[in-house]
Amino acid sequence: MQAIQYIKSVPRYLIVRLLGKRWNWLYTSGVSCIRLTDIDEPQLPSPDWVKIRTRLSGICGSDLATITAKGSPYFSPFTSCPFVLGHEVVGEIAEIGKGVGGYSAGDRVVIEPVLSCEIRGITPECFQCRQGYFANCENITQGDISAGIQTGYCHDTGGGWSPYLLAHKNQIHRVPDSLSDEIAVLLEPFACALHGVLKADLKGTDEVLVIGAGTVGLLTVAAIRAIGKSNRILIVAKYPHQRQLAYDFGADEVLSSDKSLYANFCGLTEAESYQPELGKPVLLGGVDVTFDCVASATTIDDALRFTRAQGRVMLVGMPAVPKNIDWTSVWYKELRVIGAYTYGTENYAGKRIRTFPLGIQLLQQMGNSLLPLIGEQFSLREYREALHAAMYTGKSGAVKTVFDLRS
Repeated sequence: MQAIQYIKSVPRYLIVRLLGKRWNWLYTSGVSCIRLTDIDEPQLPSPDWVKIRTRLSGICGSDLATITAKGSPYFSPFTSCPFVLGHEVVGEIAEIGKGVGGYSAGDRVVIEPVLSCEIRGITPECFQCRQGYFANCENITQGDISAGIQTGYCHDTGGGWSPYLLAHKNQIHRVPDSLSDEIAVLLEPFACALHGVLKADLKGTDEVLVIGAGTVGLLTVAAIRAIGKSNRILIVAKYPHQRQLAYDFGADEVLSSDKSLYANFCGLTEAESYQPELGKPVLLGGVDVTFDCVASATTIDDALRFTRAQGRVMLVGMPAVPKNIDWTSVWYKELRVIGAYTYGTENYAGKRIRTFPLGIQLLQQMGNSLLPLIGEQFSLREYREALHAAMYTGKSGAVKTVFDLRS
């Protein structure tokens, strides 16, 4: 079967990292680290696994960071190459192990990608897994399968950018008939946004800023509204096509990420701007909680400036190795900077619940309201066009780009 595979090659990685900004066609060229290639169909490693036939698989920002070599090398020891990309997956069960109960061949499912102790066959579980923080598993290089933080970064499991992949019985969640494939494929990024929102523990009077109106930023707004919060939400959008979606999902004010950003932000909040001898303005006042859904050097620096003293900055985007951030705000304003990585077990409505089942409940309540996020759908053979649409959303007008393997 054909699959989009990532191969480990230091020379290729350096070529893409150093020259890709100038010649962006290198990202998907023959000298890149990805390739459309023929591989064997995966086989069940034990009775506790299922084989999934992919229906839709999304392109995530972390996938793009991997492909373009813009991400941090932090995760490189925790992957096993070559691996098939794709962790945002909705599919149907094609083959089921004898140890898997409650499911049948043909059932539509989504995959919770994290590869924790239970999935790796490790007992006793690590401290993080025992606490319900499966995404922070400390055994991601151990156990019955090869190294990998998630499906889509592990050689043995395969990934969604192929017709078939493998999943452990504790990774799969049945898709209700009321949810289309297009909504179901949004569950993984929605769960990431939902995890960040619940981790922020919003109070009724908190004023909120969301930086970034891509998939995760827009889903952060949607998640705040989905859990019943009426907090005032401001969002920073880079492209025109993101503005109306932000309003549709529940944002109160949309700011453009241009030179007027600071002045407009102060005009919409009680913040006061002061200009130092060098650099960007410093603010007194601001919002109570900022969700940085980009996590570039610029946006992290802005987030620290836009958040009032004693406030919270939630890093929902993947920060990689940002430079030139002035951390004085963290010290002076006694800010709490909190990471929000993927999903796990949440405290919601007085009980403990895993993020994915909660996400499914909320998506059902929201109906098709998130459907406008799904842009053009591509075949695997069109992977170059798909990746460029996802990389350059300002030109393509896309928010979430997906591969369609249903035909």
